[in-house]
Amino acid sequence: MTSKSNRKKKYMMLAEMTGNVHIGLAFAGASIGDGIATVGVLIALARNPGMSGRLLTWFFVGIGLIEAWAVIGWLVVPHTGL
Repeated sequence: MTSKSNRKKKYMMLAEMTGNVHIGLAFAGASIGDGIATVGVLIALARNPGMSGRLLTWFFVGIGLIEAWAVIGWLVVPHTGL
């Protein structure tokens, strides 16, 4: 009886671990996207400092969208059964 209980417990742990991998991947992708966007804005600001207002506006919009997709992956996907 105990071996069957232990086996079921192990499968539950495995399902929980693999079920949460998507959260790590979503936030890792968002972090990479944030870094790439930041590098792009810094390069653009170094080339043309006069565009700082417009660049930073679109930078923050882009960062917001990147983070929104990570939050969607964190909150919505577990409830859809994908």
